[in-house]
Amino acid sequence: MSRPFPSRSSSSSASFVRVNGKIRAREVRVIGIDGKQLGILSLGDALTMARASGVDLVEIAATANPPVCRLVDYGKFRYEQAKRDKESKKHQHANKVKEVQLSPKIDPHDLATKVGHAIDFLSEDMKVKVTLKFRGREMAHTEFGFQVVQKFLGEISGFGHPDFQPKLNGRAINLMISPLPRNKRAKQPHGESSVAAPAKIEANHQPVPVVRPARNAEARPEGGFANSPFAQLEIKQ
Repeated sequence: MSRPFPSRSSSSSASFVRVNGKIRAREVRVIGIDGKQLGILSLGDALTMARASGVDLVEIAATANPPVCRLVDYGKFRYEQAKRDKESKKHQHANKVKEVQLSPKIDPHDLATKVGHAIDFLSEDMKVKVTLKFRGREMAHTEFGFQVVQKFLGEISGFGHPDFQPKLNGRAINLMISPLPRNKRAKQPHGESSVAAPAKIEANHQPVPVVRPARNAEARPEGGFANSPFAQLEIKQ
């Protein structure tokens, strides 16, 4: 047997890589620095070859029989692995789908919020599923729903494009939006909400004092109010 010890539990981290003396196998299949296979060697011979070349012996396929090891600088190997992981995460984001629900009578403020969420999803390379549902008598005027969907598409046109034209399916309009390529995508507002936020007051801004007209003390009747509706009322005795 080329592997005298049982492999570790499958629950261990997939990113764990055995290097040099941590490799637990008597024989390994070695891949050279130039990428060519050097055949099956004993672990001692493979380690000696790695030291002679000034590189590390890195186990890249632990489940193979015998395990596959590569002669490579471990720092360079980790860099290449991190780069591959980053690329794979991009594809994972592209496969994710987020749903945004609309209504024919949606408030403009709510529509702006939905647009902001969709832009955030598309900027992270996610697809967006748009669903607009009709309720009750709203089915009599489906054109209002299509108008809302078209307005929604116009707002996010710089970030994504519909995979197909909006269509009515039962009592709902369904639509799938895919993100545009990064080089053709509009710049995402950093930290800005889709709804306009109130303007910030500058630190050196001083409030403007409110000048009120001086009250005429003589016009105020004694013991009464200045604007009393009974001020001009004559009382006959």
